[in-house]
Amino acid sequence: MVKAVIFDIDGTLIDSVDAHAASWSEAFRHFGFTVEKSAVRQKIGMGADFLLRDFLDSETIARCGRDLESFRAELFKTKYLSSVQGFPGVRALFQHIRRQGQMIVLASSCKQEELDPYLRIAGVGHLVDVATTSDDAERSKPCPDIFQAALERISPIGPDEAVVVGDSPYDAQAARKAKITAVGVLCGGFGEEQLRQAGCTAVYQDPADLLRNYQRSPLARELFMTDA
Repeated sequence: MVKAVIFDIDGTLIDSVDAHAASWSEAFRHFGFTVEKSAVRQKIGMGADFLLRDFLDSETIARCGRDLESFRAELFKTKYLSSVQGFPGVRALFQHIRRQGQMIVLASSCKQEELDPYLRIAGVGHLVDVATTSDDAERSKPCPDIFQAALERISPIGPDEAVVVGDSPYDAQAARKAKITAVGVLCGGFGEEQLRQAGCTAVYQDPADLLRNYQRSPLARELFMTDA
């Protein structure tokens, strides 16, 4: 029985991946590093700590990593957030899940202070039962900590009674490490093959497509594994 659906946010519920990539590229440039938006886009979905390690050496991160991350977060909030919109079908999908008697859980690599604006953009704040962020986890995605924190919050529901929905390979990898079934959506920009190789058992175009196929998806209350 699927009793809880755990959602990533960026690229899954809201169309924010390009904005995050642009803000990271601009922040790197501000600190004197050249990192193209196209390169950093492939890292959106993992936590900032892992992202920085892919572009800077440990000495540089120790020297300016925290300042760069803080600058990037403020830049995103002041310059890019206003352009972010929710994906079609998110509210209808959440309403359908609630009607099935299933819990809705959010588990994102964002900071707690960023969560409320994201919920407003997606239009689903009042439909969410539990939310965990990077503030609740020692390690960020692709480590499983955020999903494990979510499971602790919804206990006694276990990993075999939950499904994760995310747009990135890092969501799928984290879900797999937490022993939770992972479902992918393509609206964040990662390819179907990338998501399946990372561990997604099914892949859909976006939240609206997932809703259309809900009863035959791994999210259905009676777990049904599919190659949709």
